[in-house]
Amino acid sequence: MEGVDHLAHERNKAQFDVEEMKIVWAGSRHDFELSDRISRLVASDPVFRKDNRTMLGRKELFKNTLRKAAHAWKRIIELRLNEQEASKLRSFVDEPAFTDLHWGMFVPAIKGSGTDEQQQKWLPLAYKMQIIGCYAQTELGHGSNVQGLETTATFDPKTDEFVIHSPTLTSSKWWPGGVGKIATHAIVYARLFTDGQEHGVHGFIVQLRSLDDHLPLPGLTVGDIGMKFGNGAYNTMDNGVLRFDHVRIPRNQMLMRFSQVTREGKFVHSSVPRQLVYGTMVYVRQTIVSDASTALSRAVCIATRYSAVRRQFGSHNGGLETQVIDYKTQQARLFPLLASAYAFRFVGEWLRWLYTDVTQKLQANDFSTLPEAHACTAGLKSLTTSVTADGIEECRKLCGGHGYLCSSGLPELFAVYVPAFTYEGDNIVLLLQVAKHLMKTVSQLGSGNKPVGTTAYLARVENLMQYHSDVKKAEDWWNPSVVVEAFEARAARMSVACAQNLSKFTNPEEGFQELAADLVEAALAHCQLIVVSKFIEKLQQDIPGKGVKQQLEVLCRIYALSLVHKHLGHFLSTGCINPKQGSLANELLRSLYSQVRPNAIALVDAFNYTDQYLGSVLGRYDGNVYPKLYEEAWKDPLNDSVVPDGFKEYVQPMLKQQLRNARL
Repeated sequence: MEGVDHLAHERNKAQFDVEEMKIVWAGSRHDFELSDRISRLVASDPVFRKDNRTMLGRKELFKNTLRKAAHAWKRIIELRLNEQEASKLRSFVDEPAFTDLHWGMFVPAIKGSGTDEQQQKWLPLAYKMQIIGCYAQTELGHGSNVQGLETTATFDPKTDEFVIHSPTLTSSKWWPGGVGKIATHAIVYARLFTDGQEHGVHGFIVQLRSLDDHLPLPGLTVGDIGMKFGNGAYNTMDNGVLRFDHVRIPRNQMLMRFSQVTREGKFVHSSVPRQLVYGTMVYVRQTIVSDASTALSRAVCIATRYSAVRRQFGSHNGGLETQVIDYKTQQARLFPLLASAYAFRFVGEWLRWLYTDVTQKLQANDFSTLPEAHACTAGLKSLTTSVTADGIEECRKLCGGHGYLCSSGLPELFAVYVPAFTYEGDNIVLLLQVAKHLMKTVSQLGSGNKPVGTTAYLARVENLMQYHSDVKKAEDWWNPSVVVEAFEARAARMSVACAQNLSKFTNPEEGFQELAADLVEAALAHCQLIVVSKFIEKLQQDIPGKGVKQQLEVLCRIYALSLVHKHLGHFLSTGCINPKQGSLANELLRSLYSQVRPNAIALVDAFNYTDQYLGSVLGRYDGNVYPKLYEEAWKDPLNDSVVPDGFKEYVQPMLKQQLRNARL
């Protein structure tokens, strides 16, 4: 059955122009063409095959990753790819590697926190990969609490050097990718001491290994922290442990864009505003939100295609059984995740704009929108990564038993993705940061300090506290202003309720600790409002292509109303809507699932993923699932021999023993 499209009948049902939707998903025609070209380049290269990844032992797996990383670099040079193309190529190789930290953390840290001279010295080496860098911040004893890091950097004025030291076991750097086996250099974060005085945590460029024989330099203890969750997954990355025993580095290897230590050992702040460092944080978190939409869309693509292939029950008179995708329970679990993938795509697009806007303002020394931008990106990182991690696992369940096979691609996708809940800010800690910003905003409402950006709705708090939805029939929920007002009222009331409860505590810190669970929920309501409103704003743009905008409108309502359904308790308890209106939202939601159903396969085709990138037998473009699953099973190394190793040694004696017993 090779060459037959088993999903052709599904594709023929589409009520919109799939090619135009591909461009909307990619962001622009240029981005679509770039992604399409690079993904096909990777898919056609046998070095980048990944179907055997889950069967390899750790050493073999790691060596294979090094081979792929080196081959990717070779292709980048041969094809003279620009920065954007090179980045795309690495993402389509789809394997966590030391290069992720080199390009994603080490280079940006030098660009963001290094002086012009430091950038001129280190960046050319990094760009040519003559040095390989990593980002050593997290320690065995501290992750989220950066100010609690224990590694020290003490200035020695006699030699004009910093002495980097790990004073305790818990001060060991623990988790940085690339540290374990490959990185030659690291940005090490340590507490700075000069003349017995501490000056907080700063970054230092430290060489870890010899550029001749790759051996660790004197005073360093370095290695890999061991196997992590999953089969292949993040085990392709050498997350490391790193300890310093009075390691000396030149003074000019402290990242000195914002503050310096002079030759005399004096700590001074530079004229460059420290707030600029937040620009980098906004950039990194914007990337994480975009990555969330990619990971979720991959899982949804697999689950949607397989749900259309799989048939179970419902056969009449020997006819075909019912496609699993036609069951309402499957639609109610799957379609909100499909809508979420699109929603996260568009909020990621908006965050790219926000990053540009923040950068321009920072350069003009305008820091007015910075706290709001910082809180907003923290919250969206938290929301999108949490939903995506849970969503990938839900997609695995939606694929039934076969979803548990590594060849489904879902266990691997899940194991690679779940660390996103923790890295670049633990998701609960980030929501508490958002809550802190919301509480400050609410407390300043009467003082003439007008809330900005995504908190602007709080300026209308008096109206929102009086708001009652006027929905009378299910179709009323189709109106975007009805949806946005309900979400604004819920978010505002939850924030105000928290602020009122906080005011009852004499010690605000104690109050914040006590009410933390409520504050997290208020922050989440605020973040969900942002995603809903940005999806609606996207639909106010001119979107070409037959039926494209209509499909996105349906997905937008599914995203919003599935949240109303999921968080109905909050919408009811805050008095924004009544139980009848909640039921009407659910009624419209059910009818919207029926509208998505004929378009479901085309909506996931619009992601434009190659089978190689998707890495799933269940999610194959042609839907030829069962023969391929059968074929895949025989590739397992356990099937190399008919009688397994160990049978004669352990099992056969047992069987013989039983036979003897039986004769007695």
